[in-house]
Amino acid sequence: MSEERKPAIILLGHGSRVQQASEDMEKIAAALRDRYGYPRVACCFMSRLGPHVPETLRSLVAAGETSILVIPYFLHTGLHLRLDIPELLQREAQKHPGVRIRLGAHLGYDDVLVGLVHRRVLASLEAVDVREMVLPPRSSFPVPPGQHEFVPMSPEEARRYAAERGLDQ
Repeated sequence: MSEERKPAIILLGHGSRVQQASEDMEKIAAALRDRYGYPRVACCFMSRLGPHVPETLRSLVAAGETSILVIPYFLHTGLHLRLDIPELLQREAQKHPGVRIRLGAHLGYDDVLVGLVHRRVLASLEAVDVREMVLPPRSSFPVPPGQHEFVPMSPEEARRYAAERGLDQ
């Protein structure tokens, strides 16, 4: 594939209140540029700290990109992959009529991940008991105004929630 035909790539992650949470994804973006010759690879996030999808798309379009491929940096096919991301990209695509914006495949299952998880298991066999861990104070990671902490929900609660709202399919 010639360089002028390669699309700009957006790695789209979930987002976090932890400033350094995106460092590994940034390393992946740099490796895609360096190893595979993608001239523009940007990282952005669905929530919390930015950059977010609208500003990332604007930046790439302003740089002259006319073909953008969004790769969801997600393992599992949850609501973000099924609805949130496609809806968001459809809304944003309306703002950039001359730009081809495609939603690529998420990370999902890959046999390479089995090997990676095995490497992590081996690397973690000597880890300390969780009771010995020293954690930073939760106040170090404030929740932005209008947002909430994670709220756990059992599968039964999720089914009931969906049924009450006519969301079950």
